[in-house]
Amino acid sequence: MATDNITAVNAPNLFIDATNGIRYAYRRFGKSGGVPLILMQHFRGNLDFWDNALLDAFAAEREIIAFDNTGVAATSGKTPDNVRQMARDAISFIEALKFETVDILGFSLGGFVAQDVTLLRPYLVRKLILAGTGPQGGPGMHGWVKDIADAARKADSGGAELAYIMFKGTPTSQAKGQEYLGRFMARRTDRDAGGTLQTRDAQYDAVVDWGIPDHSKLQRLAAIEQPTFVASGDDDRMLPPRLAYIMAGLIPNAQIKIYPDAAHGFLWQHHREFAADVNSFLG
Repeated sequence: MATDNITAVNAPNLFIDATNGIRYAYRRFGKSGGVPLILMQHFRGNLDFWDNALLDAFAAEREIIAFDNTGVAATSGKTPDNVRQMARDAISFIEALKFETVDILGFSLGGFVAQDVTLLRPYLVRKLILAGTGPQGGPGMHGWVKDIADAARKADSGGAELAYIMFKGTPTSQAKGQEYLGRFMARRTDRDAGGTLQTRDAQYDAVVDWGIPDHSKLQRLAAIEQPTFVASGDDDRMLPPRLAYIMAGLIPNAQIKIYPDAAHGFLWQHHREFAADVNSFLG
């Protein structure tokens, strides 16, 4: 599929039917050939929440595919309330595109899903990036701290809540948050469908279930043999960087980087540096 002349702002909304009966919405563009990079999105996020500047930097070196999982935004079905089913649905999407090998970048909740996809289909995944996420059963993950949870779960959550959750309270980080919001609104036409409260509630149930403390579940990470890049902001209050250190310590072939003066949205704030790090890792 020729995608070289498409950017994040003008990438068309595409649809594909999978064998599980779900019609997935996705965007696909970038440098053709090689192993594609599949992007798995955060809590309540849709195709438009990916940072355009970050995606274009990825796409300069490889083909990228962002998608809405089951029940999210323009994808059909009902959002499941557990990560395992989300992972199986993501596998169905990848299979519908006829890929035999992929790289995966999972952000936040998408990182939970990416871990399960890699564990369920290890032969499918070549390399793995886990951004702002945590391991199943990890300490301090059973839901989010109250102010973060209240902002994230607010029915009419908007730019103010996004800036509060995703960016550190420093002037420099908050300024970067406003820059991201400007890029977020750069796409004027063919924007993705909005999320639903059913998706919000199901995804939060999945987050809480994943975070039930269980030391034994941490041992699952030892089965991820793929080269893995673990990344976090130094002041992520949603999924603290200590979780990144746990994952990097338990995944046999992992490397880690903590980005300064940054919170959960470090990959948007440090989009140039993070893109360069990911492209180097995948290359």
